[in-house]
Amino acid sequence: RKWMHCFQDVTAVIFCVALSDYDQVLHEDSNTNRMHESLRLFKDVCNTKWFHDTAIILFFNKMDIFEKKIRTVSLKKCFPEYSGDDSVEDASRYISNQFVKQSHNPRLVFSHQTCATDTHNINFVFKAVKSIILSNILNP
Repeated sequence: RKWMHCFQDVTAVIFCVALSDYDQVLHEDSNTNRMHESLRLFKDVCNTKWFHDTAIILFFNKMDIFEKKIRTVSLKKCFPEYSGDDSVEDASRYISNQFVKQSHNPRLVFSHQTCATDTHNINFVFKAVKSIILSNILNP
């Protein structure tokens, strides 16, 4: 947190979350769920005064692993209150909404599902990110 002020004039912040980590714990703390830790960190980052008017680009990575895992490990393992089915669409939308709700300025959060090994997907996402950044530069 001591270093965040160094980034106060950035156009956008890119925050990456491994979608497939919803059922895993941190290496350094076997009591803390990785997705919950990502949510906490995201909340801290996007609500700091230094990024109040900064676009937050949220990458949900490892979509390919998530698609396989959600068939056998329910999202309720991470989010007991989740009432949807464990379809890829519903579960990933729920996770995305949990992150967006952490922001005091949700209109500045832009989420994308990615799979780093899918070059077509990465090209599409990077074009979208470029558009967001250019828009923020031209329309401050």
